[in-house]
Amino acid sequence: MNKRPITADDLTRIRIVKDPQLAVDGEKYAFVQTIIDDDDHQYYSHIFIHNLKDDIPVQWTFGKVNDHSPRWSPDGSEIAFVSNRSGVDQIWAMSALGGEPRQITNVRHGVKDPLWSPNGRYLLFTTSLAADESLTSDQSEAKKEEPIYIEKLKYKSDGRDLYNQRRFHLVLYDLKMNQMEVLTHGDFDHHSADWSPDSRQIVFSANRDKDEDYKETLDLFIIDTETKDIVKLTDSTGVFTMAVWSPDGKQIACFGHELEYKGATLNQVWLVNPLSKERTCMTLKWDVQIGDVTLGDVRASQPAPKPIWSKDQQHIFFTASDHGNTGLYQMDMHGEIKTIHEEENHVFASTYHPERKVFVVGISDPSNPGDFFKINTVEERKVRLTDVNADFLKAVHLSIPEPITAKAEDGWEINGWIMRPANFEEGQQYPMVLEIHGGPHVMYGNTFFHELQLLAASGYVVLYTNPRGSHGYGQTYADACRYDYGGKDYLDLMTAVDYVTDQFDFIDDTRLGVTGGSYGGFMTNWILGHTNRFKAAVTDRSISNWTSFYGVSDIGHYFTDWELGTNIVEDPEKLWQHSPIRYAKNINTPLLIMHGENDMRCPIEQGEQLYTTLKHLQKPVAFLRFPETSHELSRSGPPSMRIARLDHMLKWFHTHLFS
Repeated sequence: MNKRPITADDLTRIRIVKDPQLAVDGEKYAFVQTIIDDDDHQYYSHIFIHNLKDDIPVQWTFGKVNDHSPRWSPDGSEIAFVSNRSGVDQIWAMSALGGEPRQITNVRHGVKDPLWSPNGRYLLFTTSLAADESLTSDQSEAKKEEPIYIEKLKYKSDGRDLYNQRRFHLVLYDLKMNQMEVLTHGDFDHHSADWSPDSRQIVFSANRDKDEDYKETLDLFIIDTETKDIVKLTDSTGVFTMAVWSPDGKQIACFGHELEYKGATLNQVWLVNPLSKERTCMTLKWDVQIGDVTLGDVRASQPAPKPIWSKDQQHIFFTASDHGNTGLYQMDMHGEIKTIHEEENHVFASTYHPERKVFVVGISDPSNPGDFFKINTVEERKVRLTDVNADFLKAVHLSIPEPITAKAEDGWEINGWIMRPANFEEGQQYPMVLEIHGGPHVMYGNTFFHELQLLAASGYVVLYTNPRGSHGYGQTYADACRYDYGGKDYLDLMTAVDYVTDQFDFIDDTRLGVTGGSYGGFMTNWILGHTNRFKAAVTDRSISNWTSFYGVSDIGHYFTDWELGTNIVEDPEKLWQHSPIRYAKNINTPLLIMHGENDMRCPIEQGEQLYTTLKHLQKPVAFLRFPETSHELSRSGPPSMRIARLDHMLKWFHTHLFS
């Protein structure tokens, strides 16, 4: 069978699975499958149930709706899930035997993160509320635009827009009494909750400090559901979240760090005593990032796996990201770590049955968007459970990345991958595109990446690397780009380009392109101001001017200090020195600037400044603006906009690298 090249429109043919949840009996699991509808190019998600003895999962919900977050009741008789089938996301429930779902909540601004109490009487969820606002809405209320009065520093957030004075709060739904009660109050956000085994207490993360507006810390708190008393467990020195009670209720496991390296600090596994408040870092001697920081472009809004306790409380299971792979690991109470699963792939989800000692994990690799596998920890055996993209993968040709390692002048090793074009023939030369990831404290890895496959399918060699500043290579490496943006991180990228153009004679070094988003967009802009080596560039949701970024980004007020070591008040000249727009006179490479109109992380004025400057200088530049799209355009934006973005990128590179 002759396979065809992958296309931008293939986004509509890829099925994405996520959020597996093993049932109480351990014989089946629920999960979510998301598609992009061919007709209206909208996302739709549905709940599937898969009996581990059967070959094929069964779809349980249908229609042009988004059903997600399935959660089994403690007795296994029901499944609660979140659905927008009534307009706004609400909790629905259905019998574990099947049948029509029934609506449980009717909350003004919708719900997220449903969680059964261990005794099955309550459902906990999160919603957003303004001060003195009721939970339920009056359908007769007329919606009208009003001025927004702002007094806070943190008044907006990418994907959340202007806060409009609303905050995330925990709400308790009593199924027996059919009543809802808001548990948390105040001008704070509350999230990442977990029940104590006795269904009496809830642990959650929040910044409830009186100086919350000026601090980027997250603390752990416990609230008593009867007395409503709130106890603070941590001391506002770091970021602690994803807390989970031990089966006996005597300890809490969580992820976190104490901001030693600001946003570049590695996550660790911590144990916290809920009575004494004593906390212990269990993974301090392991120089690896806890959690999943692998970048991709098809797996948006994937719930991050929390730490998982073993039944005997002697082990904690978690994911970690190391050298391009995200694996599943086990830690004992002495901090000794054992690998459960680590291969050249990406573990993006996990659920565990403590009685059967069985995991169901979601795994992706460069040749597969993701499927579920069963891992038996006793037999140490992995069994494939799903093959949701079998037909699609049989039809398209994929390029398998080849790992490369380049050595910088100071001896540091720079890891990355190279992908050959789909039409590769020995003896031919091809243009190459350098892709640069955002963050910068994230990681390219062994996962499926549609955009990279598309570039390879379109006739390009693709190079992507993890320069210093990336996660996956230890704390020193992750911290190494701070205060030095455009310094050795830039040289690492050029070192990788030098290496592959020297090593692989099929790369035409006179036809090089470069692209990246967010920090990768900053670096694309920076590169163009410091070398004319590239013949075409596409900068995406980029940063061009740190002096204005400070005041317009939702994170600008602390990010410039964390990453560049200063702010506009203390040292505006340093921000200007690191701003790509300062070097605009040097830019001669044809540049396409792409930006979302509603991006609050790297606001569109960053693209506007660069475009206007280059156009005024009569440089070769074009500007592509995407209406009603946030910083997440390439990952979770409107499908039609995602496809248009890819089409324009290809057209730009084709025009300048193939002509």
